[in-house]
Amino acid sequence: MKAAICTRYGSPDVLHITEVPRPVPKSNDLLIKVHASAVHSGDRRMRSLDVPLLGKLPMRLAVGFKRPRQPILGAVLAGEVVEVGQDVKQF
Repeated sequence: MKAAICTRYGSPDVLHITEVPRPVPKSNDLLIKVHASAVHSGDRRMRSLDVPLLGKLPMRLAVGFKRPRQPILGAVLAGEVVEVGQDVKQF
């Protein structure tokens, strides 16, 4: 599957479209085939660390000091549930 990967903080040039392995859902996870996603101001702020000076250290501690801990940004999406973990009872 393809994903936009952010391996360091900076301008939009730090994003790369890369082939990544298909994730395997854990027992309490859903696997969603994404049909559409969105980029919002929070994604941009996290990628560029565009926060007030006093917020930079707490932001780095929360999301990753040298680079984002979670290289695939975004949480807003529309798609189809294709697999569910064994402990998922409802969604």
